[in-house]
Amino acid sequence: MRLSRRLTLTATAGAVLLATAGAVTAHRLTDPARGLTAAKGAGDAHCRQVTRKAPERLAGKERRSVGLAGVVVWGGQDVILRCGVTAPTVTKDPCFEADGVDWVLDARQSTPERQVLVTFGRTPATQVAIRPGGVPTDEALLDLSHLVTATPKTDECRTAH
Repeated sequence: MRLSRRLTLTATAGAVLLATAGAVTAHRLTDPARGLTAAKGAGDAHCRQVTRKAPERLAGKERRSVGLAGVVVWGGQDVILRCGVTAPTVTKDPCFEADGVDWVLDARQSTPERQVLVTFGRTPATQVAIRPGGVPTDEALLDLSHLVTATPKTDECRTAH
């Protein structure tokens, strides 16, 4: 009888431990801040304004709370905005304008799974990472460009030849 009870208690404890580990793993996999960090300049007043004015929905994706200064996430990291990143200088990467804001496609940080774009000529700079297929890039940039227009423009996008 004693052995049976000890086995039952051990099995119950094991099941509780396994369920707890499963819940922690599931939370980490769905955590919108998973793998993200705040940029060095995230505490800047312009970054606080950018994140405060960020829309609740972007290209059909719900804004998710991440608890990191200067960071906003929509969907399951379909779009990640990080304000306070280092501003790019003259670049070989493609530059383009969206709704009065110059953007650079950061080829070094972009991957087939994520396009990384950074504002040019605005300090602090804002980085937007977009999952292709998750949301239309042009729609997201048009919606986000108005957020950074209050950040003073100091330069126009210049590409190195």
